[in-house]
Amino acid sequence: MDGSIHPYFITASKVLVEKSGAKAYVVLGEVGSVPKMEGVTVVMVGPKFDVSKPRIKSVSIPEELDLNSALNLISAFLLEHGIVEEGEHFVYVTPDVIGIKTVKKNLLVSKGFFKHPQTVLQRILEVAIELSVEGREGIPVGTLFVIGDVKNVLKHAHPLIPNPFKGHKVNVLDRSSKEIIKEFAQLDGAFIVSGSGRIVACGMYIKVDPQEVKEELPPGLGSRHLAAAGITKATKAVALSLSESGTIRIFKGGSMLLEYNPRMRY
Repeated sequence: MDGSIHPYFITASKVLVEKSGAKAYVVLGEVGSVPKMEGVTVVMVGPKFDVSKPRIKSVSIPEELDLNSALNLISAFLLEHGIVEEGEHFVYVTPDVIGIKTVKKNLLVSKGFFKHPQTVLQRILEVAIELSVEGREGIPVGTLFVIGDVKNVLKHAHPLIPNPFKGHKVNVLDRSSKEIIKEFAQLDGAFIVSGSGRIVACGMYIKVDPQEVKEELPPGLGSRHLAAAGITKATKAVALSLSESGTIRIFKGGSMLLEYNPRMRY
């Protein structure tokens, strides 16, 4: 999703927007200037999730995501902000391709994904993607991150090990923390992360009633995913689970918002 987009691609894709009647124009790459589109929302894939200009939005998506998964995240963003409706389409341009995407619900992402601290979740998603593909020293890793609403989350959690983060200010937004997170991801239990990104604890057992969410989830999910769904139904937290198979799932309000396996690209 990175790289410079040739001006010809920009011109050709803008023509496609006009001819197709698309309501949004998504740019996944570097351009000299933000394209102007009358009556059309322009979405730039960049370092921020939103900007103040009503017709220009910016979405930050991990570079490791394949194009299809990225477009599904963008679809969720457009739905969430009322820019498009289900069944409508948008035009996208990358350094390599121009295309049209019809917005559908429940592909990989459903509404609600963008209603929580995005920068923190993005960083954790980046770490989870690396763990999915690489494991830790070649060994598959499964883990769980619970983000936000820490006070209430801790009411449903107890430690399996002494908390190695107690008294320390390790923040997921600090790039130097990535290897620390990967190392402790090998332990049983969940990470608890504040909305600002501080790791409050790891190795935590999440105690919830799986029956309250089991019927709402796809069959076959294990205890880690049931815990992720349960804690997000019992609190306002968001949870990201990583299975040993490499599949990443994100939960909010007891429902699964995203399912993605980076290994499918390899």
